[in-house]
Amino acid sequence: MKIGSFDFNIREISGSFGNLGTFLPLAVGYFVVCGLSPAGLLVMMGLANIATGILYRLPIPIEPMKVIAAAAIAQKWAPSMVYAAGFSMGVVWLVFAATGAAAWVARVTPEPVVRGIQVTLGILIAVEAFKMLSSSWILGAIAVLAGFGLRSNRRAPAAVVLVAMGIVVMALKGQLGVIDSPGFSLPPLTVFSLHEIWDSLLLAGFAQIPLTVTNATIATSCLISAYWPDRSVTPRRLSLSQGLMNLTAPFFGGMPMCHGAGGLAGQYYFGARTGGSKIIEGLIEISLGLFFSSSVAALFGSFPRAVTGAMLILVSLELMKFARDVRGKRDMASLGITLAVSLATNMAFGFMAGIVAHRMASRLKGTT
Repeated sequence: MKIGSFDFNIREISGSFGNLGTFLPLAVGYFVVCGLSPAGLLVMMGLANIATGILYRLPIPIEPMKVIAAAAIAQKWAPSMVYAAGFSMGVVWLVFAATGAAAWVARVTPEPVVRGIQVTLGILIAVEAFKMLSSSWILGAIAVLAGFGLRSNRRAPAAVVLVAMGIVVMALKGQLGVIDSPGFSLPPLTVFSLHEIWDSLLLAGFAQIPLTVTNATIATSCLISAYWPDRSVTPRRLSLSQGLMNLTAPFFGGMPMCHGAGGLAGQYYFGARTGGSKIIEGLIEISLGLFFSSSVAALFGSFPRAVTGAMLILVSLELMKFARDVRGKRDMASLGITLAVSLATNMAFGFMAGIVAHRMASRLKGTT
């Protein structure tokens, strides 16, 4: 079915599952370790997805801020600390949008550096994917082959088949018994302190900013242009939407959220082409949050890790394929330095090293 520029079909449904691999593990950590309300997290994420789909009319993903999520889970933050972190990121990204800082960073960033960040992210995702696949190599191999084979299948899109495969495995293991009968739960009203806002910035927020600049903002903007050459979404607009959703979600139990090149690559790979996939995903998340919040943590935690890993492998390959656009020794060197430093340290240092290397090479070329 098509409504205006939105498609609502089996391929868009498949694409709506494309970000599942990165979302599930972090969501389970937030529920089980940090004690976040499943109703709040899912409903606010669902509303953000619907708003994004309507605003951009493209399958631009909503996903957890990974540095903050990793720190919160590892350090066992209280829920109020997580909400404070989200609010602080909302302020940061509104400032970036208002001042044009994100657009300026995008202008001074060479394309090979962006591609280097994408390849880095692809490799990091692949590493996590192989850890998940190791839980069942046979199931994982079957899922990977199914993902490759069904990528272009309109009647049985890959992500729908893989999610169905995971549900069948759960049923065979008797794990679907964790689903309670439906019960209505509203997102909670949540609060946090100014002290917690500052602590969250020190513990993870400042470290999150470079990753969000590179991956969620600049790389996502470039990937949109690569997939839809006649459409463009500027880093400033992405900064603005990240700011707005993080200013509101923390007051209703939402986690810190951002866009992301990995999520976009995954959703595109599995069939998403319009904002319809985001509306579908949002409705699924809101329904789970409102009616199955008591079962969500156990349900997500029981989904086969090998199937999740297979989906991540496909996403990683989709991200890394853009390295083929880079030509010339200078650009290849910039990509290589960005990649090497990112893997050795982190993507923020890799980003800066790639820019410096590219500019030095340009000056040397200019003097010869």
